[in-house]
Amino acid sequence: HENEQHNLSEYLQELLEKKGLKRSEVVKAAGLNETFGYQIFTGQRGAKRDKVLQIALAMQLSLKETDRLLQAAGANELYCKNRRDAIIIFAIDKGYSLQKTDEELYRFGEDTIC
Repeated sequence: HENEQHNLSEYLQELLEKKGLKRSEVVKAAGLNETFGYQIFTGQRGAKRDKVLQIALAMQLSLKETDRLLQAAGANELYCKNRRDAIIIFAIDKGYSLQKTDEELYRFGEDTIC
C-alpha cells in the first residue's frame, strides 16, 4: 500500500512536469479539497479510483496515461466492457472535461465521478 501511494505521487509529478501543469491548478480543476489533493500528490494519502479519474480528467490525460495512473494507484484500469468505464473511455478519447464527462455519465444513468 505504501508503495502504491509512492508510485502514484511519482507518476503524478512526472505528468505535471511533462504537461507543464501546476499541482494547485490540477487539484482545483479536479474539484478536490486542497489539503486532500495535496496529500495525494505528495504520496501522504492514496486515492480511490474515482478520485484518480478526477485527476486524470483534470489533467486531460490520454487513455494510456489514465490507465497507468489507475495502475499506480492500485485501482482497476478502465474496462471497455463495463458500461460506465466505456463512457469514461469515450470521454477521454474526445478530450472531454471532468464536468462534461460527468454530464455524459448522468445522461446514460451511470454514477458520476464527482
